[in-house]
Amino acid sequence: MKLGAFSASLSVKDIKASKQFYETLGFKVFAGELEKNYLIMKNGNALIGLFQGMFEQNILTFNPGWDESANKVESFDDVRSIQKHLKSNNIKLETEADDSTSGPASIVLYDPDGNTILIDQHV
Repeated sequence: MKLGAFSASLSVKDIKASKQFYETLGFKVFAGELEKNYLIMKNGNALIGLFQGMFEQNILTFNPGWDESANKVESFDDVRSIQKHLKSNNIKLETEADDSTSGPASIVLYDPDGNTILIDQHV
């Protein structure tokens, strides 16, 4: 199964302090808007999303159809195919994509330890 680009989406208390901290670790702003309280930081192939006031816990994020530079990839598994695979393996989904649509959609599930996983397709 091809889940696409991976990033950790972090719920931060102070986005400016977090930005400075991750810049010290070699990350650079890749996308987002500080004024809207979210930034995507990149260091090589590593991506970290910083989100202030948008959700309570950290989220593991996968983006089918994208590489780590948000470029569309030719071959990927659509989020609806991933959803079908997960459901056929008795994985409970918190939110589901509409099977009758195509293009952008997302699903949310939890791992056995309660960690949130977002599979968010933008193409």
